[in-house]
Amino acid sequence: MLYRENGQFKTSYQADQQIFPIAQDRYLILALIAAAAIVVPFIASEYVFRALLIPFLILSLAALGLNILVGYCGQISLGTGGFMAVGAYAAYNLLVRIEGMPAVVAILLGGVFAMAFGVVFGIPSLRIKGLYLAVATLAAQFFCDWAFLRIKWLTNDSASGSVSVPELMVFGWNVDTPIDKYLFCLGFVVIFALLAKNLVRGHTGREWMAIRDMDVAAAVIGIRPVYAKLTAFAVSSFIVGVAGALWGFVHLGSWEPAAFNITRSFDLLFMVIIGGLGSIMGSFFRRGLYCDRAHRA
Repeated sequence: MLYRENGQFKTSYQADQQIFPIAQDRYLILALIAAAAIVVPFIASEYVFRALLIPFLILSLAALGLNILVGYCGQISLGTGGFMAVGAYAAYNLLVRIEGMPAVVAILLGGVFAMAFGVVFGIPSLRIKGLYLAVATLAAQFFCDWAFLRIKWLTNDSASGSVSVPELMVFGWNVDTPIDKYLFCLGFVVIFALLAKNLVRGHTGREWMAIRDMDVAAAVIGIRPVYAKLTAFAVSSFIVGVAGALWGFVHLGSWEPAAFNITRSFDLLFMVIIGGLGSIMGSFFRRGLYCDRAHRA
Protein backbone atom coordinates (compact mmCIF):
# COMPACT_ATOMS: atom_id res chain seq x y z
CA MET A 1 0.00 0.00 0.00
CA LEU A 2 2.82 2.43 0.81
CA TYR A 3 5.34 1.43 -1.84
CA ARG A 4 5.60 -0.47 -5.10
CA GLU A 5 7.98 -2.96 -6.67
CA ASN A 6 8.56 -0.75 -9.71
CA GLY A 7 12.21 -0.53 -10.71
CA GLN A 8 13.33 -3.54 -8.62
CA PHE A 9 14.42 -5.84 -11.41
CA LYS A 10 15.45 -9.45 -10.72
CA THR A 11 18.52 -10.54 -12.65
CA SER A 12 18.89 -14.07 -11.22
CA TYR A 13 16.75 -16.92 -9.95
CA GLN A 14 18.27 -16.46 -6.50
CA ALA A 15 17.09 -12.84 -6.36
CA ASP A 16 13.63 -13.80 -7.60
CA GLN A 17 13.25 -16.58 -5.01
CA GLN A 18 14.14 -14.56 -1.92
CA ILE A 19 11.79 -14.80 1.04
CA PHE A 20 11.27 -11.02 0.81
CA PRO A 21 11.86 -10.06 -2.85
CA ILE A 22 10.96 -6.39 -2.30
CA ALA A 23 13.80 -4.36 -0.79
CA GLN A 24 11.52 -2.32 1.48
CA ASP A 25 10.15 -5.52 3.01
CA ARG A 26 13.65 -6.80 3.76
CA TYR A 27 14.72 -3.54 5.36
CA LEU A 28 11.54 -3.32 7.43
CA ILE A 29 11.81 -6.89 8.74
CA LEU A 30 15.50 -6.46 9.57
CA ALA A 31 14.74 -3.21 11.36
CA LEU A 32 11.95 -4.82 13.38
CA ILE A 33 14.12 -7.79 14.38
CA ALA A 34 17.01 -5.49 15.31
CA ALA A 35 14.74 -3.25 17.38
CA ALA A 36 13.19 -6.25 19.13
CA ALA A 37 16.59 -7.81 19.93
CA ILE A 38 18.63 -4.69 20.73
CA VAL A 39 16.38 -1.76 21.66
CA VAL A 40 13.51 -3.41 23.55
CA PRO A 41 15.70 -5.10 26.23
CA PHE A 42 17.01 -1.67 27.26
CA ILE A 43 13.72 0.22 27.45
CA ALA A 44 11.12 -2.31 28.64
CA SER A 45 10.42 -2.90 32.34
CA GLU A 46 10.20 -6.27 34.07
CA TYR A 47 6.40 -5.99 34.13
CA VAL A 48 6.25 -5.38 30.38
CA PHE A 49 8.43 -8.42 29.74
CA ARG A 50 6.47 -10.77 32.00
CA ALA A 51 2.92 -9.57 31.34
CA LEU A 52 3.07 -8.41 27.72
CA LEU A 53 6.09 -9.23 25.58
CA ILE A 54 6.74 -12.86 26.52
CA PRO A 55 3.05 -13.88 26.23
CA PHE A 56 2.86 -11.88 23.00
CA LEU A 57 5.73 -13.83 21.44
CA ILE A 58 4.58 -17.28 22.55
CA LEU A 59 0.92 -16.85 21.63
CA SER A 60 1.89 -15.26 18.32
CA LEU A 61 3.91 -18.39 17.58
CA ALA A 62 0.88 -20.54 18.42
CA ALA A 63 -1.33 -18.34 16.21
CA LEU A 64 1.23 -18.70 13.42
CA GLY A 65 0.92 -22.46 13.59
CA LEU A 66 -2.87 -22.30 13.65
CA ASN A 67 -2.89 -19.86 10.72
CA ILE A 68 -1.09 -22.42 8.57
CA LEU A 69 -3.93 -24.87 9.15
CA VAL A 70 -6.91 -22.51 9.11
CA GLY A 71 -5.72 -19.61 6.96
CA TYR A 72 -3.63 -21.40 4.35
CA CYS A 73 -5.22 -24.85 4.16
CA GLY A 74 -8.78 -23.95 5.16
CA GLN A 75 -9.13 -26.67 7.82
CA ILE A 76 -10.92 -25.38 10.90
CA SER A 77 -9.53 -26.39 14.30
CA LEU A 78 -10.87 -25.92 17.81
CA GLY A 79 -8.25 -28.12 19.50
CA THR A 80 -5.25 -25.80 19.49
CA GLY A 81 -5.14 -25.64 23.28
CA GLY A 82 -4.94 -29.42 23.40
CA PHE A 83 -2.06 -29.49 20.92
CA MET A 84 -0.26 -26.90 23.07
CA ALA A 85 -0.82 -29.12 26.10
CA VAL A 86 0.64 -32.14 24.31
CA GLY A 87 3.77 -30.15 23.46
CA ALA A 88 4.13 -28.83 27.00
CA TYR A 89 3.61 -32.14 28.82
CA ALA A 90 5.68 -34.12 26.31
CA ALA A 91 8.60 -31.70 26.75
CA TYR A 92 8.18 -31.90 30.52
CA ASN A 93 8.27 -35.71 30.55
CA LEU A 94 11.31 -35.80 28.30
CA LEU A 95 13.10 -33.33 30.55
CA VAL A 96 12.38 -35.10 33.85
CA ARG A 97 12.64 -38.72 32.68
CA ILE A 98 15.74 -38.54 30.46
CA GLU A 99 18.80 -37.44 32.36
CA GLY A 100 20.85 -34.77 30.65
CA MET A 101 18.13 -33.90 28.11
CA PRO A 102 18.83 -30.38 26.74
CA ALA A 103 15.89 -28.01 27.20
CA VAL A 104 15.86 -26.89 23.56
CA VAL A 105 15.79 -30.50 22.35
CA ALA A 106 12.97 -31.30 24.79
CA ILE A 107 10.95 -28.33 23.53
CA LEU A 108 11.44 -29.33 19.89
CA LEU A 109 10.62 -32.97 20.62
CA GLY A 110 7.49 -31.75 22.40
CA GLY A 111 6.55 -30.23 19.07
CA VAL A 112 7.19 -33.60 17.38
CA PHE A 113 4.82 -35.36 19.78
CA ALA A 114 2.20 -32.66 19.18
CA MET A 115 2.72 -33.14 15.44
CA ALA A 116 2.01 -36.88 15.71
CA PHE A 117 -1.06 -36.17 17.84
CA GLY A 118 -2.28 -33.57 15.35
CA VAL A 119 -1.89 -35.92 12.40
CA VAL A 120 -4.00 -38.55 14.17
CA PHE A 121 -6.82 -36.09 14.77
CA GLY A 122 -6.30 -34.64 11.29
CA ILE A 123 -7.23 -37.92 9.62
CA PRO A 124 -10.99 -37.11 9.82
CA SER A 125 -10.31 -34.07 7.60
CA LEU A 126 -9.93 -36.51 4.70
CA ARG A 127 -13.65 -37.24 4.86
CA ILE A 128 -15.31 -34.32 6.62
CA LYS A 129 -15.00 -30.54 6.60
CA GLY A 130 -16.48 -27.40 8.10
CA LEU A 131 -18.50 -27.74 11.29
CA TYR A 132 -17.98 -31.51 11.43
CA LEU A 133 -14.20 -31.11 11.34
CA ALA A 134 -14.43 -28.43 14.03
CA VAL A 135 -16.26 -30.91 16.28
CA ALA A 136 -13.62 -33.58 15.57
CA THR A 137 -10.79 -31.24 16.61
CA LEU A 138 -12.85 -30.15 19.61
CA ALA A 139 -12.81 -33.80 20.67
CA ALA A 140 -9.00 -33.59 20.71
CA GLN A 141 -9.23 -30.67 23.13
CA PHE A 142 -11.52 -32.51 25.54
CA PHE A 143 -9.47 -35.70 25.26
CA CYS A 144 -6.33 -33.77 26.30
CA ASP A 145 -8.16 -32.16 29.22
CA TRP A 146 -9.22 -35.60 30.40
CA ALA A 147 -5.90 -37.37 29.77
CA PHE A 148 -3.64 -34.90 31.56
CA LEU A 149 -5.98 -34.78 34.51
CA ARG A 150 -6.66 -38.53 34.88
CA ILE A 151 -3.56 -40.33 33.58
CA LYS A 152 -1.07 -39.74 36.38
CA TRP A 153 1.96 -41.02 34.48
CA LEU A 154 1.73 -38.09 32.08
CA THR A 155 2.13 -35.65 34.97
CA ASN A 156 4.81 -37.64 36.80
CA ASP A 157 2.25 -38.98 39.31
CA SER A 158 0.97 -35.55 40.29
CA ALA A 159 -2.43 -35.85 42.00
CA SER A 160 -3.77 -32.55 40.64
CA GLY A 161 -2.17 -32.71 37.21
CA SER A 162 0.03 -29.72 37.96
CA VAL A 163 3.73 -29.88 37.11
CA SER A 164 6.70 -27.56 37.44
CA VAL A 165 9.99 -27.37 35.59
CA PRO A 166 13.44 -26.56 37.00
CA GLU A 167 15.50 -23.59 35.92
CA LEU A 168 15.91 -23.45 32.18
CA MET A 169 19.48 -24.08 31.03
CA VAL A 170 20.29 -23.71 27.33
CA PHE A 171 23.84 -24.80 26.47
CA GLY A 172 25.21 -23.24 29.66
CA TRP A 173 22.98 -20.17 29.44
CA ASN A 174 20.74 -19.86 32.50
CA VAL A 175 17.46 -18.48 31.17
CA ASP A 176 16.06 -17.03 34.37
CA THR A 177 15.68 -13.25 34.02
CA PRO A 178 12.78 -11.67 32.07
CA ILE A 179 15.21 -10.34 29.43
CA ASP A 180 16.74 -13.80 28.95
CA LYS A 181 13.31 -15.38 28.60
CA TYR A 182 12.25 -12.69 26.13
CA LEU A 183 15.32 -13.18 23.93
CA PHE A 184 14.94 -16.96 24.12
CA CYS A 185 11.34 -16.77 22.90
CA LEU A 186 12.24 -14.15 20.30
CA GLY A 187 14.76 -16.52 18.75
CA PHE A 188 12.13 -19.23 18.37
CA VAL A 189 9.57 -16.83 16.91
CA VAL A 190 11.97 -15.33 14.34
CA ILE A 191 13.18 -18.73 13.15
CA PHE A 192 9.73 -20.27 12.86
CA ALA A 193 8.20 -17.19 11.25
CA LEU A 194 10.88 -17.17 8.55
CA LEU A 195 10.49 -20.91 8.00
CA ALA A 196 6.71 -20.56 7.74
CA LYS A 197 7.02 -17.63 5.33
CA ASN A 198 9.36 -19.67 3.15
CA LEU A 199 7.11 -22.73 3.33
CA VAL A 200 3.81 -21.10 2.38
CA ARG A 201 5.28 -19.45 -0.73
CA GLY A 202 6.65 -22.73 -2.06
CA HIS A 203 5.16 -25.85 -3.58
CA THR A 204 3.66 -27.12 -0.31
CA GLY A 205 2.06 -23.78 0.51
CA ARG A 206 0.50 -23.58 -2.95
CA GLU A 207 -1.00 -27.02 -2.45
CA TRP A 208 -2.51 -25.90 0.86
CA MET A 209 -4.05 -22.81 -0.73
CA ALA A 210 -5.44 -24.87 -3.61
CA ILE A 211 -7.12 -27.22 -1.12
CA ARG A 212 -8.46 -24.20 0.78
CA ASP A 213 -9.98 -22.58 -2.30
CA MET A 214 -11.54 -25.73 -3.82
CA ASP A 215 -10.41 -29.18 -2.85
CA VAL A 216 -12.22 -30.94 -5.70
CA ALA A 217 -10.55 -28.75 -8.32
CA ALA A 218 -7.19 -29.24 -6.59
CA ALA A 219 -7.59 -33.01 -6.82
CA VAL A 220 -8.48 -32.73 -10.52
CA ILE A 221 -5.22 -30.91 -11.33
CA GLY A 222 -3.14 -33.53 -9.54
CA ILE A 223 -2.84 -32.27 -5.94
CA ARG A 224 -3.17 -35.05 -3.38
CA PRO A 225 -5.70 -33.95 -0.72
CA VAL A 226 -4.47 -36.59 1.73
CA TYR A 227 -0.89 -35.34 1.57
CA ALA A 228 -1.82 -31.64 1.60
CA LYS A 229 -4.23 -31.82 4.54
CA LEU A 230 -2.07 -34.07 6.72
CA THR A 231 1.07 -32.00 6.10
CA ALA A 232 -0.87 -28.89 7.11
CA PHE A 233 -1.98 -30.60 10.33
CA ALA A 234 1.56 -31.84 10.94
CA VAL A 235 3.32 -28.49 10.45
CA SER A 236 0.62 -26.59 12.34
CA SER A 237 0.63 -29.00 15.29
CA PHE A 238 4.43 -28.97 15.47
CA ILE A 239 4.60 -25.18 15.74
CA VAL A 240 1.70 -25.10 18.21
CA GLY A 241 3.36 -27.82 20.29
CA VAL A 242 6.60 -25.84 20.48
CA ALA A 243 4.57 -22.79 21.52
CA GLY A 244 2.87 -24.87 24.22
CA ALA A 245 6.23 -26.04 25.57
CA LEU A 246 7.47 -22.43 25.65
CA TRP A 247 4.27 -21.33 27.37
CA GLY A 248 4.78 -23.88 30.11
CA PHE A 249 8.58 -23.72 30.44
CA VAL A 250 9.20 -20.00 29.98
CA HIS A 251 6.04 -18.10 30.84
CA LEU A 252 4.36 -20.23 33.49
CA GLY A 253 7.11 -22.36 35.04
CA SER A 254 4.44 -24.52 36.67
CA TRP A 255 1.04 -25.30 35.24
CA GLU A 256 -1.98 -27.58 35.29
CA PRO A 257 -4.23 -28.84 32.47
CA ALA A 258 -6.54 -25.83 32.86
CA ALA A 259 -3.75 -23.65 31.43
CA PHE A 260 -4.52 -25.18 28.02
CA ASN A 261 -8.31 -25.34 28.15
CA ILE A 262 -10.90 -24.61 25.48
CA THR A 263 -10.67 -20.87 26.16
CA ARG A 264 -7.09 -20.92 24.89
CA SER A 265 -8.24 -22.61 21.68
CA PHE A 266 -10.93 -20.00 21.02
CA ASP A 267 -8.56 -17.16 21.88
CA LEU A 268 -6.03 -18.34 19.31
CA LEU A 269 -8.70 -18.94 16.67
CA PHE A 270 -10.05 -15.40 17.11
CA MET A 271 -6.50 -14.04 16.92
CA VAL A 272 -6.03 -15.69 13.54
CA ILE A 273 -9.43 -14.62 12.16
CA ILE A 274 -9.19 -10.99 13.27
CA GLY A 275 -5.48 -10.64 12.48
CA GLY A 276 -5.94 -12.04 8.98
CA LEU A 277 -6.41 -15.53 7.62
CA GLY A 278 -3.62 -16.60 5.32
CA SER A 279 -1.23 -13.92 6.57
CA ILE A 280 1.96 -14.52 8.52
CA MET A 281 1.99 -10.95 9.83
CA GLY A 282 -1.67 -11.24 10.82
CA SER A 283 -0.70 -13.72 13.52
CA PHE A 284 1.28 -10.94 15.20
CA PHE A 285 -1.02 -7.96 14.61
CA ARG A 286 -4.02 -9.33 16.50
CA ARG A 287 -1.90 -10.48 19.42
CA GLY A 288 -0.27 -7.04 19.57
CA LEU A 289 -3.68 -5.35 19.75
CA TYR A 290 -4.76 -7.74 22.50
CA CYS A 291 -1.62 -6.99 24.55
CA ASP A 292 -2.10 -3.25 24.05
CA ARG A 293 -5.70 -3.49 25.27
CA ALA A 294 -4.63 -5.54 28.31
CA HIS A 295 -1.91 -2.99 29.10
CA ARG A 296 -4.35 -0.07 28.94
CA ALA A 297 -6.82 -1.91 31.15
